[in-house]
Amino acid sequence: MTYDTVVFDNDGVLVGRTRFEVLQDATEETFEQFGVTDPDPDHVEDMTIGATPEQVAAVCDRYGLEPESFWRTRDRTLSGAQQEEARAGRKTPYGDVETLTELDISMGVVSSNQQETVDFLLDHFDISELFDTAYGREATIESLDLRKPNSHYLERALADLEAESALFVGDNESDIKAAENAGIDSAFIRRPHRRDWYLNVWPTWDIDSLDDLHGICNA
Repeated sequence: MTYDTVVFDNDGVLVGRTRFEVLQDATEETFEQFGVTDPDPDHVEDMTIGATPEQVAAVCDRYGLEPESFWRTRDRTLSGAQQEEARAGRKTPYGDVETLTELDISMGVVSSNQQETVDFLLDHFDISELFDTAYGREATIESLDLRKPNSHYLERALADLEAESALFVGDNESDIKAAENAGIDSAFIRRPHRRDWYLNVWPTWDIDSLDDLHGICNA
């Protein structure tokens, strides 16, 4: 199999993941901006990772907050925290990203992180020119239903790239499922945080490094 297009997840694939504590602190700061100084820890956790529209509505109802305003502020605050991590050198690209310069194919990025965060990281690390398109999530509650494994953003990227034979590289099972939903092949990359991870999905490829894409894409 050969590919004319490769799309990458961002966090955990191109750049390191942000520590959960950083995101959690930013969520607590979001509550504070709305005058909620002692939110339930479970509500903080729910709003930090994996929030659903229903959870956002329930939490905002509990504290008398307007959901859309709360979520926009939450996304802006978490994006700012991630940007600060990058500026401070605590969130950095993986060393093998430079090998992508040698791939003569179309490339894109699709992330469930905020569009603001994706754009900043690609620009900050001077790798944006590697990619012809990059999608993150809009700062809206509705976008939560469009996150992977939904193939919405992946399909938009594939359309931009006019892909005929595409591969999606990710570090989460939701990435593999999104590729399946988009009808394309997938590669699961075993970064250090996924070295011994047991998969409940079946990617087309199981790789240790982005270097492996040279053999895959030219097979």
